[in-house]
Amino acid sequence: MTTTVTTKGQVTIPKSVRDFLGIVPGSKVDFHRATDGSVVITRADRKQPTSRFGNLRGHAGDGLDTDAIMALTRGET
Repeated sequence: MTTTVTTKGQVTIPKSVRDFLGIVPGSKVDFHRATDGSVVITRADRKQPTSRFGNLRGHAGDGLDTDAIMALTRGET
C-alpha cells in the first residue's frame, strides 16, 4: 500500500490497515523501528487484537507438578 506524504508530514493510513488495527478518529498510534530497519505501526491506546492462538496460551492451572508429570511420562505410578 502506498500513500503520499503531505507538506506537513502527514499521511493517510489506508482503510484496510485502520480496520485491521481498529483505528478510529481519536485513536492513538505508535511507530516502532524494528531490528531490520522497517517501521511498524501499532495501536497505542488499547491492546492489540488477540491472535487466533491467543486463547491457547497459558497454563494448565493448579494440577500436577513437574515430578508428577515426569513420573506419568515415564510410566511410573
